[in-house]
Amino acid sequence: GSSLLGLPKSSSGFMLSPNVGRPLTGVHSTPRVRWRRCTAYTSGYCPNSDKGVNVSFGTTGRFAPLTLARITGGLYVLYILVSVLADAVSHIGLGDAQQIYVSITTHPWLFRLGLLIAFVSAFLFLMTAWGLYVLLQTVNRDLALLFLLLNAVGVAIQCASLLQLISAIQAPEVAATAQLAANVYRGGFAAAQLFYGTWLFPLGYLVIKSKFLPRLLGILLILDGFAEMIWFTQALLLPAYPAIKVPGLVVSLLAEVGLALWLLIKGVSSPTTAAPVPPVPGDA
Repeated sequence: GSSLLGLPKSSSGFMLSPNVGRPLTGVHSTPRVRWRRCTAYTSGYCPNSDKGVNVSFGTTGRFAPLTLARITGGLYVLYILVSVLADAVSHIGLGDAQQIYVSITTHPWLFRLGLLIAFVSAFLFLMTAWGLYVLLQTVNRDLALLFLLLNAVGVAIQCASLLQLISAIQAPEVAATAQLAANVYRGGFAAAQLFYGTWLFPLGYLVIKSKFLPRLLGILLILDGFAEMIWFTQALLLPAYPAIKVPGLVVSLLAEVGLALWLLIKGVSSPTTAAPVPPVPGDA
């Protein structure tokens, strides 16, 4: 459409000057600032495709990026603590099949509590991955979606393997089915490591490229991915040698706990934004 003065209008209703890019002469003009509204990115970061990855910090839905980062870090820390608790209560996680069998047959109530905690930890892990997706999608949305999907598949496999343990404790003869259920669970948990390892590769890459998280954390996450692949391979091919995965557990501790604490305590740092274009002399 056009205004009463014959000047064209944009779709938003603002009048456009016929001399776009130049201030109107004889009229006091304010400094022109290059800006654009990002509608395709729910996180509020606007990617700049001119040079590298440059993001401007806005709001993330109803949360500021710093708030979202700290919520994600809090979820990550809570997931780690709940996972440790599940392993301590009922050996769900790092425990072997024999330890799980003993826990089922000797402390059934505690084992039920451990199952509940394990399901909560899986939920927390998925929510953590979602928070990381929202934070990092502006770096590369496709890779962010990839690590979210890989994490979700791993969580699904882990939860499916936990269902075997539920069937064991509800069976009329618990002792007869507990050993089989424990073995099936350990196999499913080992299979989940394939996805828990591969999700770390795009995650680490995006952390390195993000400019608002430390590059060192991204490198550690990629190394953690290789460590998870070693764990996955050892569990399927060399189950009699669990010590092979121990060095990888140290890397996992440094990478994932480090990322969780950084997000919770430091949040995300704001990159330097481009300075406004100065006014043209003589416009005042």
